[in-house]
Amino acid sequence: MAPPDATLHTVATGRAAETVAQHQNPQDLTFYSAWFCPFNHRLWIALEEKGIPYQYKEVNPYKKEEYFLQINPRGLVPAVEYRGKAIYESLVLLEFLEDAYPSYKPNLLPSDPSDRAHQRIWIDHIAKAVVPALMRLTMTQPNEQEKLETARNELYEALRKLQNEIKGLYFAGDQFTLVDVVIAPWILRDYVSAEHRGFKREDVGEGWVKYAKAIETRDSVCRTMSERDKAKVIYDRYLRGDAHSEAAKAVKAGRPIP
Repeated sequence: MAPPDATLHTVATGRAAETVAQHQNPQDLTFYSAWFCPFNHRLWIALEEKGIPYQYKEVNPYKKEEYFLQINPRGLVPAVEYRGKAIYESLVLLEFLEDAYPSYKPNLLPSDPSDRAHQRIWIDHIAKAVVPALMRLTMTQPNEQEKLETARNELYEALRKLQNEIKGLYFAGDQFTLVDVVIAPWILRDYVSAEHRGFKREDVGEGWVKYAKAIETRDSVCRTMSERDKAKVIYDRYLRGDAHSEAAKAVKAGRPIP
């Protein structure tokens, strides 16, 4: 029997496919990517935002193929090989890019230590509050009205806390930074909960509507997004509550997302 979701559409589409085609030559950094994964999407946005040379290689993390397990023993994306060394975990990799490619601009973390710490505090909020709440809402079934309302309000509360920290067009003002990168894939995918679970950006607040619009129209974000219909099969699994990703398993079990 094929692994769950092993038969997903195998390659990026739309503008993302055009971006893939531009990154086929060998480079110091090889990016192992799954086009549909929001955690993976963070790193792809950062690579494009900074203009870092990379070679793109598509993998399906559900298949747990042996060659990829040699790169990331957990079999998850994103992962990279940098000058022969394997590195993985999306938040670790985002900071790695800042360290390994300091001359590539823009800097996605501020130079001031206090400002960097402030970014990390809100990245942690996204990881521990926003993402689990959004996934819980998506996986809550429509016939569980009380749970659905609780999940929706939990997400609104988490997003409002983040909204209150936004200083301008982007989180830190005019500059696009790591907080924006980390939340971007989830903003792009909130249409699933909007169409099926009653989520409304307007119910978070006017500031969130403006911020989400700025994020979803950022060029580096648009260049790495595939066509929605190709991801329908996987989002349908979340909506039915039987998704098989490690993140989905953790949310259902009440554990932190790995």
